[in-house]
Amino acid sequence: MRMNVLSTLLIAITIYGLSAFKPIWCKKQGMEGYLYKVSGNQMPSPDIKPAPPAGIKSTLYIYELTNISQVISKSGSSFYSSISTRFIKKVETNKKGYFKVRLPEGKYSLFVKKDSMFYSNRFDSQNNIAPVEVLPKKMTKVEFRMDFDAVY
Repeated sequence: MRMNVLSTLLIAITIYGLSAFKPIWCKKQGMEGYLYKVSGNQMPSPDIKPAPPAGIKSTLYIYELTNISQVISKSGSSFYSSISTRFIKKVETNKKGYFKVRLPEGKYSLFVKKDSMFYSNRFDSQNNIAPVEVLPKKMTKVEFRMDFDAVY
């Protein structure tokens, strides 16, 4: 009996490959997008068209959905010295700022780092920080802006 199970498993691996044994969320589910660096004067001007943001090679930190009450901020800014929710994973962007990461279905918050501080300045109506929802069998599109050196 045990030999039949092993034989069946080996045949399945041969026919379908190891991808058949990955969890369902690994197949094509998570988030992908771009991390942009925005700096300098971003004030609107009738004479000057703003430059498009530049992609940047950096690291994006993914945490479970995080509310403003679950971080320690630096003087009420968008810089955080501590995040009390669970760290999920970090992902490196390429030189154009592109990233792609597989994740299970759920809600997440995104951060980048400047020196030792985490940064994120986008919130939803419940004060969740940079929320992103990953839906079953979907790649959620994301644009994240590092604009701590910009003036608006």
